[in-house]
Amino acid sequence: MAAAAGRGHTAAVYSDADAAELYDRLNTWGPDDDFYLSFVLDAPSVLDVGCGTGRLLHRAREAGHTGRLTGLDPDAAALARARRRGDIEWIEGRAADAAGASEFALAVMTGNAFQVLVTDEELRTSLAAIRAALAVGGRFVFGTRNPGARAWEGWHPSNPFDLVDHAGRPLRLIHRVESVADGVVTLTETTATREGDPLRTDRARLRFLDADGIGAFLAEAGFTVDSWYGDWARGPLTATGENIVVVARAVGH
Repeated sequence: MAAAAGRGHTAAVYSDADAAELYDRLNTWGPDDDFYLSFVLDAPSVLDVGCGTGRLLHRAREAGHTGRLTGLDPDAAALARARRRGDIEWIEGRAADAAGASEFALAVMTGNAFQVLVTDEELRTSLAAIRAALAVGGRFVFGTRNPGARAWEGWHPSNPFDLVDHAGRPLRLIHRVESVADGVVTLTETTATREGDPLRTDRARLRFLDADGIGAFLAEAGFTVDSWYGDWARGPLTATGENIVVVARAVGH
């Protein structure tokens, strides 16, 4: 589990640029990326909210997408990696900054970025901005961890993750949950040496919202849900499955 975008951190030895490189090594291309890419390639104009290092939009260009592609993310170091491609528009900002006048046919939020919208106000403001950026009939596709699966129970120091980073350094990622309250999990992710010496600690708050709650916020913002899935192969949504995958559509106000 790599902490989601928009997190706060205390940096010691491991820089933001290092962390952006590490994120790409941790999050290799997978079935979720194939799922999102299928929608991107079918849309003439795409807004990737929380685009991170830009991998999805990079792949879309490589696959032949010739339309408008725009990535939005608050992490300057991640965007620096995204900007390796100059034929895509990159904007530094948060979901609530997704200003637009019905400009896009598709908006996506990958990597469970939906969960960093912790408060009701953040959700309402962000969903309203995404809705304003979409044309009527435009789709909003995203995923979030299903609270019924209780993923946070596996995020603890006795369950570390070892890897080697882009510079060949052996590292250990250590997670520690500080609190679980009202559907919000507060946790830290420490990047350390294999001996356990901390190099960097990131802190995140992630909201676990169930399908009923998601549906209510989407309806308020001017969306209707076309499809609910429980995995990236379009399997059914279940009470304790790992994911909630949503395909919503912007409707007229």
